[in-house]
Amino acid sequence: MGVRRDFGARCSGPRLRPLPVLLLVPFFLALITFWLIPIAQGVRLSLQTDVLYGEPQFAGLVHYRELFSDHRFQIALRNTFLYASMSILSVTTFSLVLAHALRRAYSALRGPVIFILMIPGLTPPAVLAFLYILVFNGPNGMLNALIAAPLGLPMIDWIRDPSVIKISMMLLTLWRWSGFITLILLSGMEGIPSMYYDLARAEGASAWQSFLHVTLPMLSQVLAFAAVFLFLDAFVLFEGGYILLGGSGGTMDAGLLLVAYTYLTAFTLGKFGSAAAMGFSIVPILLMAVWLILLGRRRNRRKIHQAAHA
Repeated sequence: MGVRRDFGARCSGPRLRPLPVLLLVPFFLALITFWLIPIAQGVRLSLQTDVLYGEPQFAGLVHYRELFSDHRFQIALRNTFLYASMSILSVTTFSLVLAHALRRAYSALRGPVIFILMIPGLTPPAVLAFLYILVFNGPNGMLNALIAAPLGLPMIDWIRDPSVIKISMMLLTLWRWSGFITLILLSGMEGIPSMYYDLARAEGASAWQSFLHVTLPMLSQVLAFAAVFLFLDAFVLFEGGYILLGGSGGTMDAGLLLVAYTYLTAFTLGKFGSAAAMGFSIVPILLMAVWLILLGRRRNRRKIHQAAHA
């Protein structure tokens, strides 16, 4: 009888304990209250007519169809993708070089340098934008006044010249996130086993070849995380770009990003349904872009696995 009782207890599966379930209740309540309900309300809003007063009517997919003919929406979407690409290339490249240099430098220097680089990432974007304006604001900015003017170089209006507005915004992102990305890349480099570098040196590989064939492949997952992080940040950047360009898209909408145009559509034009449609229309695009980034990481990981077992 004792054997049967023990066997039945094992076959019945794990029992549901009430305490862990009760501890999860606040999380699910917060998830439903602050995530699921707002998303459902946003979807409902995107399917209604744009009215400031009175009761809105069901409009179906009208707002989504209007996006195909909205010229400013297409400009904002194109600017956002271009800005995201520029940010990923510049920040990851600069941070990768800096992390590699810090790894080869004295260990006592890493802490202070990382701390200094992390300060912009811990600073609110609005404050960074104000500081950026002081440095880059046309002929009155510190960059032109202290460097360009004394050397006789042409003064660049980084904030109003449409040909350099995207570069200016990319530099702001480079200033803000280089420290954070450098930190995670340096942590990833420290996690690479030294045996791979010893084997590369035994094969006669140079320092550059070791970096190219050992460091970069082993950092593929960390680089993919950095790329996804910077890509999503480009689609949620608001305070910095809003203050930097005076609440608009800048000259000729050269700096108009999607989140800024959504804000202008909702709170300046009063078209909340159209703005909600803009927000939900890019969800499939974001999912596809993130999937492509992660797909490249999986392919690289598969190549490393095949090379290791060759």
